[in-house]
Amino acid sequence: MSLATTQRNRRPPLRLVDLELDLEVFAGPFDLLLTLILREEVDLLEVDLADVVISYIDYLDSRGELDLEAATEFLVLITALLELKSRLMLPGEEIEEIELEPGEAATELLARLLDAHRYRAAAQHLGELLRAESGFRFRSAPLPPELRRAALPEARAVYKPDRLSRAIGALLVLPPEVDIRHIPVPKVSVAERLAHLRTLLRRGSFNFDDAVDGADRVTVAVTLFSLLELYKQGELTWEQDAPFAAIQVSARLRSVGRVA
Repeated sequence: MSLATTQRNRRPPLRLVDLELDLEVFAGPFDLLLTLILREEVDLLEVDLADVVISYIDYLDSRGELDLEAATEFLVLITALLELKSRLMLPGEEIEEIELEPGEAATELLARLLDAHRYRAAAQHLGELLRAESGFRFRSAPLPPELRRAALPEARAVYKPDRLSRAIGALLVLPPEVDIRHIPVPKVSVAERLAHLRTLLRRGSFNFDDAVDGADRVTVAVTLFSLLELYKQGELTWEQDAPFAAIQVSARLRSVGRVA
């Protein structure tokens, strides 16, 4: 058989535009039906999609061959029509009129179906992630009463009894008393420091550092409080040339006679 004979005997590729339909509400090519449906010139609820599928099967039988690409395209479009028809059968918002060419109508239906497929795939992926992390979620509500008690056959020992008894016995042993004898306990009163400051005032002015020479922090604090008390009573005053400099304390003139 020559190449020319082969070319003459070869049938043209199967195309959906060649599919002619003869339905109760429409007669014509399949792509025109798609356009009229999207423009709402043909009510999809009145179109029997089963007749469309049967017509396509008869069309394939008449050709005696199956084009997988064309068959896949038909399945995609008929699935999209089924989805649209199912939505129209449920109450919802009205769909605006769409002006599309026959080729654009088929592309639009295919794009809608692919979007739905992507959304379903994304939902399935998220569901798998949720199931994979189900053991790591924290429960904010208390357990139901039926789950708060374990059945006796399901209960099993985690630790040996002697280990548990030793742990409970250790809780009953009193710890040794803390020895604080090495901590010095300062014993100084405000009256003692007042008497000490008044003694220094009788000798004249003095430096505050000399008044607390060798004393601990508590004694220094009590001495400072006593100094402020004597200043409040008007018995002494002090001078300090600069911050953190030496504090020179001296008796007030009006109270020298009383102090002496």
